Amino acid sequence: MRNILNLALLLIICISTKAQTFEKETELFRKHYKEDFIKSKNSPLKKDDLAYLRFFEPDSTYRIKAVFKRILKSRPFEMPTYSDTNKTYVKYGLLRFKLNGRKQTLTVYRSLSLQTLPQYRDHLFLPFKDKTNGIQSYGGGRYIDLSTGDIKNNMVELDFNKAYNPYCAYSDGYNCPIPPASNHLTAKIEAGEKNYAKEH
Repeated sequence: MRNILNLALLLIICISTKAQTFEKETELFRKHYKEDFIKSKNSPLKKDDLAYLRFFEPDSTYRIKAVFKRILKSRPFEMPTYSDTNKTYVKYGLLRFKLNGRKQTLTVYRSLSLQTLPQYRDHLFLPFKDKTNGIQSYGGGRYIDLSTGDIKNNMVELDFNKAYNPYCAYSDGYNCPIPPASNHLTAKIEAGEKNYAKEH
């Protein structure tokens, strides 16, 4: 009996430690995210504006293992933006996963212009919409950044807690890609960044 209680206690401690680690990782990501607004020359926000950034509480159920399938010989296409211009991308691969017991698929893209820059050579772009858009989160959808290095044994850790708003959520005049219809999820993603709390 004592062994069972000790085992149960150890399990509780392990779960609690894992949850605390996850929350700290998420907090650190958000800290760096805010710092990037101050460092970036093209930033739509100033230091005082950062107080209006809002996020869902960290939730590890939105950190999911997704199966990756590479799309070979994908032709470049023009992805529309909210400023009526286009940006050239290729479909890089598919992410298949389950969320709340339902199968979901998202397409990951690669920017042809960004991949010519050394710092973005491995960058992958995941724009998406979900049922929180226009209510709890920005109506134009949100983005997640990935890299080719995140793909391991045809698996990707997809963390919606790292979903962020495009610059268009804060100010006009930016060329923010519109998430393609194939990346419109039927689920609510109550994770990541919420609506910006200041009018623009």
